[in-house]
Amino acid sequence: MNKKDITVKFAEPADAVHAELIVRLIYESALQRGTGIAKRTPEYIAQKINSGKSVVALHGDRLVGFSYIESWGHGDFVATSGLIVDPEYRHLGLAGAIKAKTFELARLRFPFAKLFSITTSLPVMKLNSKMGYKPVTFSELTDDNEFWEGCQGCKNYDILQRNNRRMCLCTGMLYDPKQPLPADERPNPYMMKLKNSINKLLHF
Repeated sequence: MNKKDITVKFAEPADAVHAELIVRLIYESALQRGTGIAKRTPEYIAQKINSGKSVVALHGDRLVGFSYIESWGHGDFVATSGLIVDPEYRHLGLAGAIKAKTFELARLRFPFAKLFSITTSLPVMKLNSKMGYKPVTFSELTDDNEFWEGCQGCKNYDILQRNNRRMCLCTGMLYDPKQPLPADERPNPYMMKLKNSINKLLHF
């Protein structure tokens, strides 16, 4: 498989035909990692595609990767979510290419917003770190209730509730366009993953 044969682009309305496949890939990815993830419906994914808030990776007519953005707090914050790559197309560097395109989309659509991500995935943490995200407490993320209510589909939602939305098993990461991190100050994603594992052990 050659990465050059795959197109990573801003999604167009015609790409909404892949919504059901995207939902399945997101769900299967969460099962493989044994982590919680907020469930999404095909209608939700199609809405993100139709509103110009997503990125797709295509090998011909076949969808092989996806991610989307959503704004919160009246556009002060933008979350990047749902990054997936078809298992048959992994280890080609596609996740990095999709993440970079999603980052570009967020900066174009919301140039002054803070970008954030909550994740338990080490690869996503590594990609975020390369782009200048830093680990932060949940209190530094959006306080938009609608965003946090979207976590209800995650199997770890009870942990978030018990901690009054201050912490969960996810790591919060933030990119502030006003304060980008120099390359030598970017966080170590392995230490963040270790912290997640310790939190999980303490929970159980």
